Amino acid sequence: MTATLDSAPWLTSDQQVIWRAYLAGVSKINERLDAELRPFGLDLGEYEILVNLSEADQLEMRMSELAERVRQSRSRLTHTVARMEAKGLILRKSCADDRRGVIAVLTANGHNLLRSAAPHHVASVRAILVDVVDPADFEALGRVMQAVLGVAD
Repeated sequence: MTATLDSAPWLTSDQQVIWRAYLAGVSKINERLDAELRPFGLDLGEYEILVNLSEADQLEMRMSELAERVRQSRSRLTHTVARMEAKGLILRKSCADDRRGVIAVLTANGHNLLRSAAPHHVASVRAILVDVVDPADFEALGRVMQAVLGVAD
């Protein structure tokens, strides 16, 4: 669908206010969560990688699956994991059944750091979002995001 200046389905004034509030809110949430993780030497993307590996069987996952779960390109994930590997939080190993595959493994240091950071992170999520909105609005937000996730790319 190609829209022109004349045919674009412009947002109403109310929709524009909501859209801009959404953009500003997401930015504020991400900035706050990143700031709260900084004392642990992590950013939000690194924290999400640790969480996903901690939930995986044997604390390991193929890099391609991890990239999909944390919504990062494979290239970006490779750089992030290399940085985390240098910190001793993750190690990479070859996949036994596919020589081209690489597996990310959560180390004991990474698991311990996650355990230390997690309570602070959850408190931050509550403080910036969960506890400041009405429970019904929070549930509505969940439905909205599920609808967005259901839209084909």
